[in-house]
Amino acid sequence: MERKSFADMVCPIARSLDRVGEWWSMLIMRDALAGLRRFDEFQKKLGIAPNMLTRRLNALVEAGLLERHLYNARPPRYEYVPTDRGRDFRPVLFALLAFGNKHFAPEGVSVDLCDIDTGKPVDLALVDRNTGRVYTGTEFKMGAGPAASDGLRKRFARRDAVKSN
Repeated sequence: MERKSFADMVCPIARSLDRVGEWWSMLIMRDALAGLRRFDEFQKKLGIAPNMLTRRLNALVEAGLLERHLYNARPPRYEYVPTDRGRDFRPVLFALLAFGNKHFAPEGVSVDLCDIDTGKPVDLALVDRNTGRVYTGTEFKMGAGPAASDGLRKRFARRDAVKSN
């Protein structure tokens, strides 16, 4: 069964999920951002089938999240290195880590997000860079961006009209 592609949707969440929404892709990105580079390292750490790993690595390279670098010519062997786009995925993984620790770790926290200098655990927050306002649950909403269609603008306007009544 072929997976539906979200690449042509205008929703940025759908487009992002099209590139990294498959769980193997997220785990590969987690490990690549933690320093793993080679096929055998990913395979050993994840216990993933070689054909699935090949497909996921190729898809991440095609999406511009990883770059393939040849490190051995005979036989050809590659390293997979996060690109700037791939490194920009790190906060998404950190948010998933915090979410998982809060909601799906009944035995307690096994992996914590820590300050790189002090090693002390941090409490991750989403912050508006323009105002410094911290998101705690209801401060922000999705709205129409500059490239939004008229239909999307109307949908958000209807939502806002209902909420103001």
